[in-house]
Amino acid sequence: MKKFSIIFRSLLLSVLLAVSACSPPPDTPLRLASNIWPGYEPLYLARDKQFFSNDKIRLIEFSSNSQTIQAFRNGLIDAAALTLDEVLLLYEVNRDIRIVLVMDISNGADVVMAQKNIKMLSDLRGKRIGVENNALGAYMMSRLLDIAKLDEGEVKLVQLEVYEHEKAFKEKRVDAVITFEPIRSHLLKAGARQIFDSSQLPGEIVDVLVVRESYLQKHPENIQSLLHGWYEALALFRQQPQQAAKILGQRMKLNVADTLETYKGLVLPDKKQNNRLLSGQDAELKETAKKLANLMLQTKLLQKQLNTELLFSTEIK
Repeated sequence: MKKFSIIFRSLLLSVLLAVSACSPPPDTPLRLASNIWPGYEPLYLARDKQFFSNDKIRLIEFSSNSQTIQAFRNGLIDAAALTLDEVLLLYEVNRDIRIVLVMDISNGADVVMAQKNIKMLSDLRGKRIGVENNALGAYMMSRLLDIAKLDEGEVKLVQLEVYEHEKAFKEKRVDAVITFEPIRSHLLKAGARQIFDSSQLPGEIVDVLVVRESYLQKHPENIQSLLHGWYEALALFRQQPQQAAKILGQRMKLNVADTLETYKGLVLPDKKQNNRLLSGQDAELKETAKKLANLMLQTKLLQKQLNTELLFSTEIK
């Protein structure tokens, strides 16, 4: 009897091991990082309304895109909400990334805010300009100087993290600052003058969602879940803007009216628009990425020519 019991236990162990070997590996949640920016806030609206499962999607908050990029490089996250120029910089050193979503197109939400005595771009000559030390800051500065017909040596650059923009401006440690919503709204209330915005750079400042291709290949269902939740959040915002704005404004520390005002400077592409921007031979964002990469190469923001065609995912629709 004892011998039979030993044989039975051995057989049972063999069966359990076989079943275990056949079972799919446990799902790995998508770790997605972003900073505070109106174009990213529908992620948090989707989470709040449970349009996707927290078991599948984990949102990680950083205070700047620089921190997000560093976390991506260090392998701490699987996906990131970034500007297209930042993605190109990341892609230069890490080819394991793919764009799966156009989150927003800035049409006035990225700005240059100036003290009251500064009325136009040419007035910035000799002035202190606060700017974040990242790709978007460098890109905005490059385009600003180009349009203002100023050389870099004709202004004084002051490197500021995003969380320092408002305080540095109010304390008059800078004469102008390159910033974005919701800081723009805060500074307008403090009496700042807006002298430049991204509507003068049509289609150039785009925020996208990038995912590691290696993660995308292993867990496409989580990316699909995320995109479904994103589009649900956009639909809710369109249908019930007041209700949605209560949630969208929480991280930005804005009331409903000011929250709705910030979105006037953004285009939030729906699924149909995203397909047009990302898919097919004539995809608009592919052309934008190519032009932007060439411009960044000319201004030495990029060190080498990139094949931007490979940046776009063909897995997720």
